[in-house]
Amino acid sequence: MNIVKATRRYEEWLREHIELLPADLRLKHQRMAESPFSFLRSTFYRWVQLWPEICSELTNAPKVLAVGDLHVENFGTWRDVEGRLVWGVNDFDEATFLPYTLDLVRLVTSIMLASEAGHLAVKLKDACTAILDGYRESLVENGRPFVLEEENNWLRQIAVSELRDPIHFWQRMDSLPKFTGKSSKKIKSALEQLMPMPKLPYKLSRRVAGLGSLGHVRVVALASWHGGRIAREAKSLAPSSVYWAQEEKGRAKIRYQEIIDRAVRCPDPFVKVRDAWLFRRLSPHCSRIELTVLPKERDELRLLNAMGWETANVHLGSAKARKSIRRDLDRMKPNVFFAAVKGMAEQVTGDWKAWKESNGA
Repeated sequence: MNIVKATRRYEEWLREHIELLPADLRLKHQRMAESPFSFLRSTFYRWVQLWPEICSELTNAPKVLAVGDLHVENFGTWRDVEGRLVWGVNDFDEATFLPYTLDLVRLVTSIMLASEAGHLAVKLKDACTAILDGYRESLVENGRPFVLEEENNWLRQIAVSELRDPIHFWQRMDSLPKFTGKSSKKIKSALEQLMPMPKLPYKLSRRVAGLGSLGHVRVVALASWHGGRIAREAKSLAPSSVYWAQEEKGRAKIRYQEIIDRAVRCPDPFVKVRDAWLFRRLSPHCSRIELTVLPKERDELRLLNAMGWETANVHLGSAKARKSIRRDLDRMKPNVFFAAVKGMAEQVTGDWKAWKESNGA
């Protein structure tokens, strides 16, 4: 099955679960043609379809409740219940049970493609080493969240950049178009419950964001409170595309809430999943970190090591798999992991070229 046919079939399956916005879906198709890195971020359904064949030596690794759609731009910051700034994995739309190796191979593949696009300046072997070392260290020490307070100041300097300034953020929020679709009483009620006080006036806007979930409905409630601005978002969730790729029958479960509840994590108290909708706070420092906003002066290998550690923080939610993962890692030959990354990167690039050609780009 080629990429065009796979995309069509996946989107047909997706429509059985959620409403898809045609204009946003067309934008997603355009963004898929921009670069192999953008294509990777947009097409986890294709990744999981091809993974068993290309990475056959890694598919029998111990399974964990995994991120699935893990990539180098799937990290961000949020505020925990104490108001502390925390850094870690930012999106769990595709979470389900998978070999732990899938998250690691996908993360390093994204780093490889981001480097080729000029967003990073690391060599593939160095990236593999940094990610795997961080992952191992976290497993040995039973993980630890990245709280950006008195510790991890180096990471705080990376995470807090000029382009994440409140002025830039709220200008983007103000530019959002008015939401004109239908929103149920349940969605409005859930958004209102995340507000700092009852009956706070707000307006509903429509947000277009992300790549993998581009096409999903996003509703943002914008309000003013005590001299400042606040935003709450509702995003429709679909089951992981793993269910589609593996043609699994039965009820397709959304595991977003489960994975964040189980991970070694300082949770964002505003993140809630209800009736296949994700509700969360949006703010300048409660959002994904894009590569384009990273400061020019940064220790990239140290950052990648932290990404490997944070991936293990998530996998440690599957506590019974910890020992078997460590044994599997000790047996894993570096050249096998390296070959898997190169193989998936080549497949992504090949699919991207085919997609560009089919869309006349």
